[in-house]
Amino acid sequence: MIQYRILDIFFVVFHTSLILFNISGWIWKRARIYNLAVLILTGCSWFILGLAVGALGYCPLTDWHFSVLGKLGVEDLPNSYLKYLTDRITGLNINSRLIDGTTLYAYFLALIFSLFLNVRDSIKSKGYPGRAKD
Repeated sequence: MIQYRILDIFFVVFHTSLILFNISGWIWKRARIYNLAVLILTGCSWFILGLAVGALGYCPLTDWHFSVLGKLGVEDLPNSYLKYLTDRITGLNINSRLIDGTTLYAYFLALIFSLFLNVRDSIKSKGYPGRAKD
């Protein structure tokens, strides 16, 4: 049982950190390219892998974590990791549609910022005429 508790803590820390990096990694110039890569991988998981497994928004980390939670006797898990995490942290039962919608908007907003800033950084680094280098 202790190994499942450790895995639960690992997934909460790692998955939550990954989510925070997804939505904020574009802020730091050195992290931007990695942020864009992780956002693209996340999108591929949600939309391409999700279609393959029959569940848009599919995340293997959620699947693995929920398997661990099942071993710990946790039942009635929601479809979304963020719904689970929000409820776990707050002790409330937040509307899943609100969480899913917020998640989707935050993802696309972070993707737009990351794409824009990565393209801008790339243009600046190439020193195109009329563009000042930092």
